[in-house]
Amino acid sequence: MPDLQKTDTQPEPVVVTGSVIALRLFDIAYAIDLRRAERLWAERAGGPSSRGRLVSTPPKAVAFGVPPLEVSLPSVRLDLADGPVAARVLARLYDFGAVTLALEVPAGGLGFAAYAARVNAVDRAVSDPARTPWAALLAQVRSDFAGALERPTTTTLEEDYLLGTVEAFDGPLSAEALLARVDLVPLLSGESRPLSASARADLLARRFSYYTDDLVVLTWDRAFIYEPRGDSDVLDVVEVANAQLLEMRYYDELLDAELPRMYDLVEGTQRAAWLFASRRFAGLARRLYALVAEVTELTERVDNALQVTEDVYLARVYAAALDLFRVHTVSAAVDRKLAIVRDTYTALYDEASSGRAALMEAAVVALICIEVALALWRH
Repeated sequence: MPDLQKTDTQPEPVVVTGSVIALRLFDIAYAIDLRRAERLWAERAGGPSSRGRLVSTPPKAVAFGVPPLEVSLPSVRLDLADGPVAARVLARLYDFGAVTLALEVPAGGLGFAAYAARVNAVDRAVSDPARTPWAALLAQVRSDFAGALERPTTTTLEEDYLLGTVEAFDGPLSAEALLARVDLVPLLSGESRPLSASARADLLARRFSYYTDDLVVLTWDRAFIYEPRGDSDVLDVVEVANAQLLEMRYYDELLDAELPRMYDLVEGTQRAAWLFASRRFAGLARRLYALVAEVTELTERVDNALQVTEDVYLARVYAAALDLFRVHTVSAAVDRKLAIVRDTYTALYDEASSGRAALMEAAVVALICIEVALALWRH
């Protein structure tokens, strides 16, 4: 793929309507009762809420498996190099236990180089541990929706993503013309130094357009979206892919922690007295079966978070995001570890069954011996 350098000598375009959106996703519970969460929000905040849907596609083409709940939180202040700005805050809750916090900073009336600088400034502001608003916002969400959280988590697992979105420039621009007139690499990389040709090519490799005047460029941790119609579907699809990565990481780490414990329990059970071993094998098998059922149910729910059937364009963007974020790789690791647990469960169940059968055989032999002894004693 050729390296796309800025080639047009015209003045850089001015972003008339645009924004910078910083996403931070957290795993906060085993599951979230969204109906209960909606009622809690209405009772406590009295503010509006909505259930997410993709706005520009027919429901049968692309749809959320279970539409997430979206609520508006009070705006927060971000201190950028050119002064403080107010960031609009949205929270989106998913039924599989994830929440997305989105900070949106307006970025209009800027030349494209200044717009790219604004994107990088927002990234620095939300990444600075001393100034970041994420902890306070997450605490508010946990508090406001505590009654809707099923088995809240105590650890903090998170993902982050940064998006630069533009709805309008100071003149009509096709995707091809935009790529010729601006350099997207500083925005997509966050780097101020020039990158090598291969690094530039990697950053710009995943480009998508449906119409001649829209453009999406995805990278591992950033994206640029030029959408004159203001549709948020691509943004939503990228967010869902991040949420799926977050949850798969959670279950991958859960199984990583569970497997050593499982081996220790199996070893301890094998050392138990023969008389009690089958009962312990059966108890451990039931515990492992419950773990497999729980993880399988939730991973299937995560896999079905977004259903894409007829919209080929969004399907391509979604598939590229899943591939870029390595969701399938993490999911495959979860499946392999689940297979180990299933095999262990099956072996324990067979061991318990064999132990019970041996115990019954011993009991039958003992009863026969007792009958014979009693018969001889009578005679």
